[in-house]
Amino acid sequence: MVLSTPLSLVLVIAGLWSVIVWPSYLRDVLKSPKSRDANGAATRYMTMNLMKISTAIILGLATLVIGVRGLLS
Repeated sequence: MVLSTPLSLVLVIAGLWSVIVWPSYLRDVLKSPKSRDANGAATRYMTMNLMKISTAIILGLATLVIGVRGLLS
């Protein structure tokens, strides 16, 4: 399947957006007092956000790779 240039650009932009935006949210989650309990152990808030952020970054990277491959083909 060959992707058109505009579609490939949309995929590249969407992938870059995910890769750029989510790490800053990760920093905020790690700094949040809700991330750790009184003993310093990770809370459900931290675990849930880590899963959400890692999934979003992985999907963003996949989107970016598909977009770049579409531009190169």
